[in-house]
Amino acid sequence: MNLLAFDTSTDTLSIAVQREGQTWAHQGPGGAQASGTLIPAIHALLAQAGLEFGALQAIAFGRGPGSFTGLRTACAIAQGLAFGAGVPVLPIDTLLAVAEEAHARHGCTQVVAALDARMGEVYHAPYRWADGRWHSEGGFGLCAPEAVPVPPGFTVAGNAHAAYGERLAPGTALHVPALPTAAALLRLAPALLASGAAVPPAQALPRYIRNKVAQTTAEREAARRATPPAAP
Repeated sequence: MNLLAFDTSTDTLSIAVQREGQTWAHQGPGGAQASGTLIPAIHALLAQAGLEFGALQAIAFGRGPGSFTGLRTACAIAQGLAFGAGVPVLPIDTLLAVAEEAHARHGCTQVVAALDARMGEVYHAPYRWADGRWHSEGGFGLCAPEAVPVPPGFTVAGNAHAAYGERLAPGTALHVPALPTAAALLRLAPALLASGAAVPPAQALPRYIRNKVAQTTAEREAARRATPPAAP
């Protein structure tokens, strides 16, 4: 299959192109920089692969949850490129991509995917690998790192442990690093395409879990007042 995939949901920009079993990949700074570097990097990878946009079966992208700015960037660019090329888009959950990356890098088959949601919170979702595919073991959640539920035998994977350390799911036996890479999106894409998950470009929409970007000044002040002073 000929596929383009990219994710801008974290501080790392990840892009990959697949052509007939071969893969070309690019990784760089994400965040605010992604909006300016994503399109040139996509063109460069397609040129390396010798592909035109019209030869793609689909454009896959990480739809969230994740950075508000990053998700809007991914959706807008996926939509624009797909409209121009006349190809469908394949929105893929970023937490599913984290589970897939943990499986590929660390052999994990029972995963609680956990991404830093900022503001002292974590996006999370549990997955189990069986019969050659991922099965959701529950819905998406957003909570403090200490409150992330981890079933017995599950590994916590993502970037939240790097941000919160032992605050994340304390007592959990194993944490592994993993990001929603474009390579993971490519590995997930064939099964999702076969299941009919590709949609028209107009449906390149983000998956939001939180409905606000940041605390207001009043909320930050209230939180500061509620925090007890440190012992002398």
